[in-house]
Amino acid sequence: MPVRIDFPPVRACLFDMDGLLLDTEDIYTLCVNELLLKHKKEKYPLPWSIKAQLQGRPGPAALDIFHNWADLPISREQYKEEYYALQAQKFKHTAALPGVVDLLNKLGRTRFWDLRKDDGAITNGDANKPHRVHIALATSSHEANFRMKTDHIQELFSVFEGHRRVLGDDPRIPAGRGKPLPDIYLIALKTINDSLPEGEQPIKPEECLVFEDSIPGVEAGRRAGMRVVWCPHPMLKQEVDKNGHAKLVLAGLMNQADIEKKKMANGAADSTIEAETDKPGEIDDGWAVYLPSLVDFPYEKFGIKIPDEKVDDEPAMKESAEIGEDEVLQAVPTDLKN
Repeated sequence: MPVRIDFPPVRACLFDMDGLLLDTEDIYTLCVNELLLKHKKEKYPLPWSIKAQLQGRPGPAALDIFHNWADLPISREQYKEEYYALQAQKFKHTAALPGVVDLLNKLGRTRFWDLRKDDGAITNGDANKPHRVHIALATSSHEANFRMKTDHIQELFSVFEGHRRVLGDDPRIPAGRGKPLPDIYLIALKTINDSLPEGEQPIKPEECLVFEDSIPGVEAGRRAGMRVVWCPHPMLKQEVDKNGHAKLVLAGLMNQADIEKKKMANGAADSTIEAETDKPGEIDDGWAVYLPSLVDFPYEKFGIKIPDEKVDDEPAMKESAEIGEDEVLQAVPTDLKN
């Protein structure tokens, strides 16, 4: 099919966390390798062919894949206990990946367009004028794991309002419907639409841009009917390129969701969020792009206009940032390292 080029401007950005916002993927690998070296030396180190299958998935699904491959001489309970103990030590040192702070700062600055009476919110269908870009978090990490990784860098995550954070153990995600299925991103979009300013039109899936590093995550975004930026770990990209699968990844055609659906057969619960298609894309259809990093993000490519940084000093911007006693709306401290 021809490459689509007539996309509407992006009005919402939905973010994965591990390996996309935070430098956690190498920490995960380090923890796994320590346990492989301890209990199963012949499997050490964890190959990226297996690592790629673990990324982005809910914990139970990832553990199933790992244990079927590793065949450890210890129980799953013992493995989990040792694994989480290592994580508790090492996740205290997580940091934002390159480009993340600048990207979130600039997206946050787009709320300026809501404060300008001559531009205002998108109320009449004219999405081509400068407009605010809303953001939400959609991570497979459960609450306890999320806190473990972020408690020491809460300022970074203060840009995501509490009600716009969808975690892996969110009760709105039906059992077995984690990534690569689309539910988490559809729910994240719903949290935005349910809290839009009065008069602003609901955001459609095709007006959303999903940021992902994992293969299952890309497929989840594609199945949600959204555009996707794939920003993988360099070793994952190398593994994908070695097998000639890059175009399949961008199309969401790695058959990840089909595997999950088979596990849900025989009476499993259906999703509570209806996708327009719940189908992946097609090769070279233009809905997804690869970026090696989030540094110097190409905002104009996605119809996003960033106000000049001097608007941050305007009183209205500072007032609009205050939304509660313990949260700041889309205002990232500039002293955080990229």
